[in-house]
Amino acid sequence: MTSKFGKVRTCNVVPPPDRGQAECNIAVLGITGSGKSALTVKFLTKRFISEYDPNLEDTYTSEEIVDQHPVLVKIMDTADQDGPVNCERYLTWATAFLVVYSIDNRQSFEGCQQYLDAVTLHTKGLQPKTAIILVGNKLDMERYRQVSKSDGVDLASRYRCLFFEVSACLDFTSVQHMFYEAVRETRREAERTLPVRPLFITEDKPVVSLSSASLLTPCFKELPSPATAKLVTVKSSRAQSKRRAPTLTLLKGFKIF
Repeated sequence: MTSKFGKVRTCNVVPPPDRGQAECNIAVLGITGSGKSALTVKFLTKRFISEYDPNLEDTYTSEEIVDQHPVLVKIMDTADQDGPVNCERYLTWATAFLVVYSIDNRQSFEGCQQYLDAVTLHTKGLQPKTAIILVGNKLDMERYRQVSKSDGVDLASRYRCLFFEVSACLDFTSVQHMFYEAVRETRREAERTLPVRPLFITEDKPVVSLSSASLLTPCFKELPSPATAKLVTVKSSRAQSKRRAPTLTLLKGFKIF
C-alpha cells in the first residue's frame, strides 16, 4: 500500500505480534506545518522527507527494542484540518501522545495548546495515566525562532508533561530518544498500576531438606564419657609423621569444656 510517503509504509509494516508482546500506540498531534509527518518518517526510516501530502492520515508499525525489551510501536500520523474537533479516533486509541509545534511558527505553538487541553481532558482520571510529550520541532531553524525554549518549558510544566526540542531534519538520535521516552512513560505507568498480588499464609509446616534439618533439629544423643571415647594415637615411625596429632574424637556438634 502507498501512503503520503510513497513506499515508506510498506517497508515498515511487520507481521502481527506474538501474544504477550508489549505494544505502545503513539498519536502525533499538531497543526499543519508543525512537522508531525517529518518526525514520524525520521523515526521509522532515519530519513528526512520534506514533501508529503498533509491531508492524509496514516498509521505505521515498527518493532523496536527499548531498554532491551521488545515492543511493537504503532504511530498514528494525524491530519486534523480544524484542530482537535473530531479527535475521538485517536483519543481512545493512543496510549501516548506527542503534541508538536514548530519553534519558528508562533501560531503552531498556540495551536498545540488546544491539543493539550483535549488530551488532558480526555485522560483525566484514567489509570494507567497517559503519557504526554510536548515537542518543539525544527530546531535547525534556530535563527528564525519565534517560540523560546522557556515558553515550551513553561507550557509543559503547566500540563505536567515531558518536553523536548528536536530537529527532524538533522538529528535522528534525539528523535528516536523522544519516541522511546513515550514508550518508557507508558511502560512505567502500566507497571505502577499493576495489581498487588495477594499474600497467602498457611499453617502447614514447611518441608525441610536433610541438610537444613541437621542444622535446625537439635541432637539428643547421649554424650559418651571420656573413658569410652576413642583415643587416636600416632606411632613414631617416619612414614606416619604426616598424620594428625592425637585427637579426642567426640560426636559431631558438641564442644569440649
